[in-house]
Amino acid sequence: MLEQLLIFTRGGLILWTCKELGNALKGSPIDTLIRSCLLEERSGAASYNYDAPGASYTLKWTFHNDLGLVFVAVYQRILHLLYVDELLAMVKHEFSQIYDPKRVEYFDFDETFRQLRKEAEARAEELNKVKPVGKSVNDGRKLVMKKGGGFDGGNKKNKSEANEGGNGDDGKGRKLENGHSYGNHNAAVVQGNRGMGLANGKENASSNNEAFDVTKLQKLKNKGGKKTSDTSVVSKGSKVDPKKKVTKKNRVWDDTPKDAKLDFTDHVEENVNENIEVMAADQGESMMDKEEIVSSDSEDDEDEVVSKDSKPDAKKGWFSSMFQSIAGKANLEKADLEPALKALKDRLMTKNVAEEIAEKLCESVAASLEGKKLASFTRVSSTVQAAMEEALVRILTPRRSIDILRDVHAAKEQRKPYVVVFVGVNGVGKSTNLAKVAYWLLQHKVSVMMAACDTFRSGAVEQLRTHARRLQIPIFEKGYEKDPAVVAKEAIQEATRNGSDVVLVDTAGRMQDNEPLMRALSKLIYLNNPDLVLFVGEALVGNDAVDQLSKFNQKLADLSTSPNPRLIDGILLTKFDTIDDKVGAALSMVYISGSPVMFVGCGQSYTDLKKLNVKAIVKTLLK
Repeated sequence: MLEQLLIFTRGGLILWTCKELGNALKGSPIDTLIRSCLLEERSGAASYNYDAPGASYTLKWTFHNDLGLVFVAVYQRILHLLYVDELLAMVKHEFSQIYDPKRVEYFDFDETFRQLRKEAEARAEELNKVKPVGKSVNDGRKLVMKKGGGFDGGNKKNKSEANEGGNGDDGKGRKLENGHSYGNHNAAVVQGNRGMGLANGKENASSNNEAFDVTKLQKLKNKGGKKTSDTSVVSKGSKVDPKKKVTKKNRVWDDTPKDAKLDFTDHVEENVNENIEVMAADQGESMMDKEEIVSSDSEDDEDEVVSKDSKPDAKKGWFSSMFQSIAGKANLEKADLEPALKALKDRLMTKNVAEEIAEKLCESVAASLEGKKLASFTRVSSTVQAAMEEALVRILTPRRSIDILRDVHAAKEQRKPYVVVFVGVNGVGKSTNLAKVAYWLLQHKVSVMMAACDTFRSGAVEQLRTHARRLQIPIFEKGYEKDPAVVAKEAIQEATRNGSDVVLVDTAGRMQDNEPLMRALSKLIYLNNPDLVLFVGEALVGNDAVDQLSKFNQKLADLSTSPNPRLIDGILLTKFDTIDDKVGAALSMVYISGSPVMFVGCGQSYTDLKKLNVKAIVKTLLK
């Protein structure tokens, strides 16, 4: 049974809802659909599933892009209503006939909807009646074939019909005959294989005996012994003292003087801190506090978007195409959008956007433009480009505040530390970028403490200890082979006693498929309830970004013991200075997780941390 059907504008004004249904929906499926699907450019999907306590809904929708209307139907997922798509199409057609932008109420549409619903349900019932009848007829045919003369007779009959060129029913008989013949053939093959196996077994046994002949091994040993003795005679003059350590000599390529040593590292004892420079005072202002200026060059390069596939039809003359661009096209169709969308998809993929994400984006843009009227003096490619640019800006722009400093001061007023947990796969730069974030916070007069919860990787604690010494901030450590969740909890308690404003928790790198380590991470997040969970990912990845983030979120949700599990809150994108214009990983990560990019790492010094410039990213993606 249909739970609800409503019509609203793209601005959010509800024009009509079905009063006959009147079922109170559990939860807020419509708001979730708008927030998680329509605004996130996922409207190209066929349906959306919403789970609420005590109910599971499926939502289907359609657009009237020319009028700016959205039609949404809600029904119980378990029912699998077949007439919903047809009903939405009929409602869209009928409502567009009476729509007036000045009107707000459409009470007269109730009777029209009642008739449309009866027609759709009647057609669905007819389809349901037709399907079981066909099924019973087919079953009857199968029974007749089984009764007709057993296996042998049936096989002969079916063979003759197959040779004469039978219809689809003969295919079923052929299937029966093949099943029988395959059984006999398999038995013969098994018997043959047994015979071959016996023969091969004897041959293998004899060959194995030859291979492991003891006399041959003795001969080989004797030969080796003679060779070694010969070599020992030759090298008798150059005896090597076993006590003396052999050192490798430097190769001399020319007449340049030899280097005194190869190892230029300063060997300093662990308890000596005088030679360690404090780098915090010399690094300067962090790039997070600098505004990035986007050059306005090539702003009009969008006219070069048209690929070879998007050329006008050869059958149309130049006059007809010019007249169409001047007068404007009545309504855009899917066939008109496909060439330009294909060119955009290829361009996004060359910029390192995951193929799945690029395809979904193009489907969403097509759904938002289909049926829309093309303005005069406007090309289809320009319209598609503008729609894609608007969609990318909407995706990459954070939907919530990402002002960490404000959240830190709010936590400080409550007299508790602000806890940030850094998670991610191996080797992406979690510890280094944690130090960059710590340096940026120190610039804003925020007291920071590090928590060394990577108790798995060798050297992780020492690496974080070095950063802490250079930045002159405290570090909480318990060594290796400890429970990271307990270490993090003790670090937060220590920060509360010492009055630290922020606790930066470093965790071990782990692959998204490693369940034991993912379970330990889920325990750490559940036990300590951090204020921010930052996923640290490389800007170099392409399709793997989708797999990493989706599986991280999935594992955190599945392995958590809380009914409301904590997922990833934000993204820290590293190695951004190594990718040139391949910036697609930022789009893939934001699209798949719905979390904003809060920091971008772009170098090796403490100041090389900046914000994501959305306009620059979008411009690079579409360039």
